[in-house]
Amino acid sequence: MSAYAALTRASFKASVRDTATVFFTFAFPLLFLITFGLIFQGREVDDTGYHYIDYIAPGVLSWGVANAALFGVAFSLMSWRNDDLLRLIRLSPASIWSVLNSRAVVSLLVSVLQSVLFIGVALLPFFGLELHANWLLSLPVLVVAVSAFLALGVIVGNFSKTPEAVAAIANCIIVPMAFIAGSFFPLDMMPGWIEAVSRALPLRYVNDGMSYALNGRGDLTDYLVALGALVVYTVGFGAIALKTFRWSNKS
Repeated sequence: MSAYAALTRASFKASVRDTATVFFTFAFPLLFLITFGLIFQGREVDDTGYHYIDYIAPGVLSWGVANAALFGVAFSLMSWRNDDLLRLIRLSPASIWSVLNSRAVVSLLVSVLQSVLFIGVALLPFFGLELHANWLLSLPVLVVAVSAFLALGVIVGNFSKTPEAVAAIANCIIVPMAFIAGSFFPLDMMPGWIEAVSRALPLRYVNDGMSYALNGRGDLTDYLVALGALVVYTVGFGAIALKTFRWSNKS
């Protein structure tokens, strides 16, 4: 087995063996969907013609994918560094690209499984999500979204030395971002300054891309802008992640 395959296998096992990780990856977004579905069942957003589920489902899914990608890689890097596994990997033929790419493959696979489960539940008659004909366009959004937030997770993992630090830093990033970016509530309901601030946040573009793909909200320009913005965030976060990457807590 190659070093890359071994790293990918180890990352996948680490992702599915931890009960807390599985819960927060798959069950937590569904709890949000059920909660908001009960609150806004059958209601429409004023003057838009859209049901709340059309806003909530892509937004909550975007938050769930971003959250899983960020937390997953941050926890893995922190724990591997604390257990000195990264230093041992460095002594092997594996490169830093093998370490990061293997984790990216696992994060993408997990996000696909997560999305299939989430959309399957949202399509139930109780929630009433109706997939748009462009739904396959959600796949490119998924790929660049996972890449952007995985790179951000590497940065968090590089500066964290304990699980508590990972959770604290990641939550401080992802929770406020989800509210300001409109993952939980339509931006149409919020003050204009929040809508302006949201344009500086990567999660805003995951929401826009997913909304266009899953229910046709927005237009193709919005979708392409979302993809382009996420590529820019991926490159920027990736450059910082590589610059700050540490193989051990002593380096």
